[in-house]
Amino acid sequence: MSTHLITGAAGFIGYHLAERLLERGDRVVGLDNLNDYYSVELKKSRLDRLQRHDNFTFVKADLVDQAAIDDLFAKHDFDRVVHLAAQAGVRYSLTHPRAYVQSNLVGFTNILEACRHAKTPHLTYASSSSVYGGGTQMPFSTSQRVDHPLSLYAATKKSNELMAHTYSHLYGLPTTGLRFFTVYGPWGRPDMALFLFVKAILEGRPIDVFNEGKMRRDFTYIDDIVEGVDRTSQQIAAPDPNWKSDEPDPSSSNAPYRIYNIGNNDPVELGVFIETIEKELGITAQKNMLPMQPGDVPATYADTSALESAVGFKPKTPIQTGIANFVAWYRDYYGV
Repeated sequence: MSTHLITGAAGFIGYHLAERLLERGDRVVGLDNLNDYYSVELKKSRLDRLQRHDNFTFVKADLVDQAAIDDLFAKHDFDRVVHLAAQAGVRYSLTHPRAYVQSNLVGFTNILEACRHAKTPHLTYASSSSVYGGGTQMPFSTSQRVDHPLSLYAATKKSNELMAHTYSHLYGLPTTGLRFFTVYGPWGRPDMALFLFVKAILEGRPIDVFNEGKMRRDFTYIDDIVEGVDRTSQQIAAPDPNWKSDEPDPSSSNAPYRIYNIGNNDPVELGVFIETIEKELGITAQKNMLPMQPGDVPATYADTSALESAVGFKPKTPIQTGIANFVAWYRDYYGV
């Protein structure tokens, strides 16, 4: 029986990952500060489901509280740490930049330091497809340089990758960063497009459609994300024997460091995504067609070949299945 620390355990991805590990019989310590960036009640509902398991322990604490993080690592011997807690959201970073500095930079430093001193066998952490920023060479590969972020959120995620490499290089801490591509599914975040669209359509309100519906996203179903996170967490990052300092590959290193994409490898136009929701609901949406927002990118498309080669897994859930599962959960949870 392994013991896992999952930060952000009351969050969307953290909850689903914790459920998977608990059902397998592993021990999970879940950390979350239950902040009000979105519905605290939804977070508590997720947490209630996790607390049905005897092998789950919840710790309410903030990443920026160094004493609390150090105390947590002093009380538990973690076989794996999966760091998913962060201040999320591209648009929110335009108006609340300091929240990202505190949570995503200061908080991540506390996790890195704790893992370093505890000699944690492997730290897996959430990065984001947003790090590809202004790049247009697709599908996005982890071997590409990502030096032009378009939001502070993206900049903090790229910073996390650089910080992790430093700890892998200096202290031999094995780290794996995972660039998530537009995650969706049951128990999802209320600030994400699928949740916003379904809620508005069922309530008879118009939906805001940015970039005239022409944005393309590599929508990735939550079960695929969890499978990828679990597999990469179990495979401890190791130095790449083929890494060359004169031709450096950003996705690996001569230190125990790896970066992978987790995306569906099948980008879908936003307009098609909305049509799929309409078919599932049996309702035609009222649409406010709007220009693209600052910080957004026109398209995301993941090259997942490195992930498939490393752990033998490639996301594959079609949006029709994923949207149907979300709608069924939404109707049940909110009694619609």
